[in-house]
Amino acid sequence: MAKAGPEGLITALDIGSSKVSAMIAQKGDGGELIVLGTGQRESRGVKRGYIADMAATEVAVREAVEQAERIAGLNIENVWVGFSAGGLVSDVAEVEFELGGHRVEQGDIDALLAAGRGAIDPQGRMVLHAQPALYTLDGLTGVKTPLGLHADRLGVHIHVVAADGSPVRNLDLCVRSAHLEVKSIIAAPVATGLSCLSDEERELGVALVELGAGITNVSLFAGGMLVGLTSLTMGAADITDDIASAFGTRRQQAERMKCFHGSANASPRDNHDMIPVTPIAAEDGGGDASQITKAQLIGVIRQRLEYQMGEVRKALTALKFEGPVGRQVVLTGGGAELKGIADYAQATLGRSVRVGRPRGLTALPEAHSGPAFATLAGLAYYAAANPVDLRVLAATQAQAVHRQKGLGVVRKLIQAARANY
Repeated sequence: MAKAGPEGLITALDIGSSKVSAMIAQKGDGGELIVLGTGQRESRGVKRGYIADMAATEVAVREAVEQAERIAGLNIENVWVGFSAGGLVSDVAEVEFELGGHRVEQGDIDALLAAGRGAIDPQGRMVLHAQPALYTLDGLTGVKTPLGLHADRLGVHIHVVAADGSPVRNLDLCVRSAHLEVKSIIAAPVATGLSCLSDEERELGVALVELGAGITNVSLFAGGMLVGLTSLTMGAADITDDIASAFGTRRQQAERMKCFHGSANASPRDNHDMIPVTPIAAEDGGGDASQITKAQLIGVIRQRLEYQMGEVRKALTALKFEGPVGRQVVLTGGGAELKGIADYAQATLGRSVRVGRPRGLTALPEAHSGPAFATLAGLAYYAAANPVDLRVLAATQAQAVHRQKGLGVVRKLIQAARANY
């Protein structure tokens, strides 16, 4: 029988448009994350990242978690859930006050964060993250720990990610219906960035493109935080649908054709390689199986990719991802497993492109080490870090007592910080 979970146990749950995956991990003595068990089930009730069938999604969640529990030999009660649907927005709120040259004490930081909490304006959306990212001292940005330093002005940049409320509530309800407590709901780009991007990349500036089944999230990191985000209602499942429609076959076979024979790049040999196709009519006794060339398959794939990468390029331009040619794009998600996708994207976007995979996890199964599971790994990283979140800032902090000396009027300003952050 499975036993109750020990201390430091983390369960991540990624509910996507094509699959529901779960991971049970534990913090090691050295702070590393050790994977104890994983589970995966086909997602039948999620469309474009939104819960469309509560009952079907609940079953998939329950079965994925139970599979991970059996492998780990543990029973879990709570999960960290990823949210990847459209409607995600990311902004940075700035709060600053006069300190008068005095030394920064914990009370000053608490007061600053309390003011920051009041400065957040979600504009009718549900706030998923409100985290102090970096502090500023007299205009100097990038200060991680201001405690003990002297300054005339102390400020903080608060990373805010918000989403439409109803889809988030549906996701929460679905997980709770599977008899699991929701520890927190994390925006997928935030989690994926933790598993695929290095600290240096997030600091220098990098674009993360998550090619999901139904949603493509294009996010921009700079200064160590996520500063811009756009969701596109398109994904790898659209390529599968194009293949199924073009050759009159079922989605399941079209997906296999894409995974085993598909590619983003063409070669002369593709005109000679033949691929068997079983039309839907043949399954019903109305026709015979046929064959197509690999070139025909790749032609369908590239036609869809041309449109999708064009939209990604527009999104990057809108996020002002400009400047040096060296600024990199990282592809992840299930769509990043398509052969040749990095080379194709590099030629289309005109930038250096690599495929991002989860890294740093101990005992991660080979089947879950690809870009399709980057968000799942990132959820575990996020849970292990358990960053400060101003949403749960104690109400008493807003009444924190400052030192009267050197404390001026609190100046609040909120501004969108995009790629030119």
